[in-house]
Amino acid sequence: MRAHPLRVSRPARDAGITRRQPVSGLPVAIAERRGDMAAAALVAELETWPKPGLVSHVDSGSHDDMDHTTFRRSAAAIRPFFGRLAMAGGAGAEMDQLRQIGREAEAAMLAATGGVNTHRGAIFGLGLLCAAAGVASAEDTRLSAARLTEIVARRWGGAILCGPIPLRSHGSDVLRRFGAGGARAEAAAGFPRVREIGLPALRQGRALADDEGAARVQACFALMAEVEDTNLLHRGGAAGLQDAQRMARQFLTDGGVGQADWQAHAVAIHQAFVRRRLSPGGCADLLAATIFLDAVDSEP
Repeated sequence: MRAHPLRVSRPARDAGITRRQPVSGLPVAIAERRGDMAAAALVAELETWPKPGLVSHVDSGSHDDMDHTTFRRSAAAIRPFFGRLAMAGGAGAEMDQLRQIGREAEAAMLAATGGVNTHRGAIFGLGLLCAAAGVASAEDTRLSAARLTEIVARRWGGAILCGPIPLRSHGSDVLRRFGAGGARAEAAAGFPRVREIGLPALRQGRALADDEGAARVQACFALMAEVEDTNLLHRGGAAGLQDAQRMARQFLTDGGVGQADWQAHAVAIHQAFVRRRLSPGGCADLLAATIFLDAVDSEP
């Protein structure tokens, strides 16, 4: 039987959110709840297997510099900053303020991992969604995936696209070489691939397999089949991206996690990715965002 999609019962206790009411009046406990949900979504993504080329509790996929423990340390280190972003959103923060908190979260991540970039993309995407949750809570409106993604696009979409582009990053390199928009374009548009691909596939996976882990695998493959993943472009070029999408689409065409031997098929694709050192890191970030927004929709 499937477990609850994302259960968070432990209250946040780290420094990173002060025990006082913010200017917006958003209760600290609500901001902490969003931070806990974001960190739990990262852990749920990590524990999903098999995810082609990606790190999980089973193996390190196509990565030599990180493993399950590295990601666990990273998720714990950045958790308080998601709560701070929710508080900032509730207080009406502009994009520059959100970026500053994001930079602090990235510094905490690098300190926890010994300089390894495990969650830079997730800090950006989930951080924006947490800030949007702060806005919605401060406005006393019901939280939903549709509401949070609309807030991100409306309040910060222009600033996201007009912000500085790092000179030395995989994403900026791919933008110059292939013209791929990557995480910035996805966030600025209100996470359309999460809304239109990730969430429907996650819920379809539950219907097919009645298992939460399998449902996340279904969502992962659905995202890989359609997303122009800049990590795949960086590692494998256009051919690597096309081959990855073709394998993901074939898995879905064959029945996805509704196949009796779906796990063996997914493992074979995982092994093919590892042989070519392919890793769909952008899809992993979108899967974490999918899990987070699904949990938001599941709340009373």
